[in-house]
Amino acid sequence: MLKYQQIANEIQQDIEKNDLPQGTKLPVLETLMSQYKTSKSTVIKALSLLERKGLVYQVRGSGIFVRRHNRKGYISFSNQGFSDELSGFDITAKVLELDIQKPSAEVAFNLKIDPEDDVYYVKRIRYINGQTLCLEESYYNKAIVTYLNNEIATGSIFDYISNGLGAKIGFSDMYVHIQKLDENEAQHLGLQTGDPKLFVETIFYLNNGLPFDFSRISYNYEQSQFFFQSTGYSL
Repeated sequence: MLKYQQIANEIQQDIEKNDLPQGTKLPVLETLMSQYKTSKSTVIKALSLLERKGLVYQVRGSGIFVRRHNRKGYISFSNQGFSDELSGFDITAKVLELDIQKPSAEVAFNLKIDPEDDVYYVKRIRYINGQTLCLEESYYNKAIVTYLNNEIATGSIFDYISNGLGAKIGFSDMYVHIQKLDENEAQHLGLQTGDPKLFVETIFYLNNGLPFDFSRISYNYEQSQFFFQSTGYSL
């Protein structure tokens, strides 16, 4: 992890640990430089990263302020996981399938790999406070995500990729559909066939632009609520 990413993580943890409200002013640059024993450019990069993540905002001439949404339990479409928004909830997972396989044409296309390359396929149900949250199917490029097992897949796979494998997760492309549950999906989610679902396809990339994960998630409409954060507008 680069220095500015480490600083950004520490500032984020400080915001969450102290439950700093919206509008709280962060220390000035000079104080942060002294606190983290680093250069002005590194601190600026860390704050810019936090701003892109929607955690702080800058007011020219006034400083850097905490930006937090007020509603608990909402999942951010700009985030890479559930841990931040749902930290006060019991988030668990049940692995239904985990194996190594050859990708379909669709998976190979989205991961930019050859049809003869290997992928890890993970199918699991995610729960929130014991209630089904979503049914998730993910395909990981095995050349990047070199090892997975049931224990890892039961927890946070992204934490493992970042901390266990040392990979730097960058950005994602997301495609959202409103559809109806088929019989298999409804059975897994404890709903009725034909009930509505939010179906999300996401391609996740490392910070060097290589795609490593193609996921398809069907959300339980009774348990799921989402929010979007913009970091600016253009006319």
